[in-house]
Amino acid sequence: MRGRIEAKFNDLKQKRQKAFIAYLTAGDPDLGKTAELVPVLAAAGVDIVEIGIPFSDPTADGPVIQAAAQRALAGGATLEKILAMIAELRKVSGIPIVLFTYYNPVLSYGPERFAAAAAKAGVDGILVVDLPPEEAGELRRYTDPAGLAFISLIAPTTDDQRAATILRGATGFVYYISVTGVTGTAVPSPESVRSDVARLKAMTKLPIAVGFGIATPEQAAAIAPSADGVVVGSALVRLIGEGAPRNGEVAAFAAAIRRAIDAAASGEPG
Repeated sequence: MRGRIEAKFNDLKQKRQKAFIAYLTAGDPDLGKTAELVPVLAAAGVDIVEIGIPFSDPTADGPVIQAAAQRALAGGATLEKILAMIAELRKVSGIPIVLFTYYNPVLSYGPERFAAAAAKAGVDGILVVDLPPEEAGELRRYTDPAGLAFISLIAPTTDDQRAATILRGATGFVYYISVTGVTGTAVPSPESVRSDVARLKAMTKLPIAVGFGIATPEQAAAIAPSADGVVVGSALVRLIGEGAPRNGEVAAFAAAIRRAIDAAASGEPG
């Protein structure tokens, strides 16, 4: 049986569409609002949701997501509560869900316990930012049998040899980091992305999603033709963090990104 992530990318490929992947920091402003926003995003055209586990030292994240993580932690968000939220969310939404996390929360929770609980809650994949392939076995011995896709990151600075090592064990999709540095602090070059994604596509059959620095419909449109998916994170987290987020504002932002991705993928003017 195909997982939700694979089924979603296959369905989009048949429709000649690109995936729109949205990132939310779990618990910002609170877990109830996070759960409420997921169906709102799905209705606006988001295909996959990345749910970020707040962590006190998020080294790969820029100031926007760092601040969101601190707010979530201050509000009492924990991995256990987040998994419970996802379990409840699964009663009303079938959207593919990826947990975006650092290894420390997983290690503290217990890798075996985490894999079982995440799968039971309805998580489809995990992306552990600071767990390289050489050290991933201690977690994957539990997450692979549980059916959780292990999504890998590849950076512009990753050479072919290292990319081959990473891709050898990747499942679900590949997350290509479009800029060096942390999230939300630079704008990707469409030309560089096009070249790097083409290089990676020659090395793997997995879909390749591009993220880091994509904040506007115009930027999403510039990246979409080269990739299988576009990830928008910091811009959405910023919108939510600006105050009590109104669902209509979040939906309007997501719908604009969706339209831009579709227009660019089809070659139509945006």
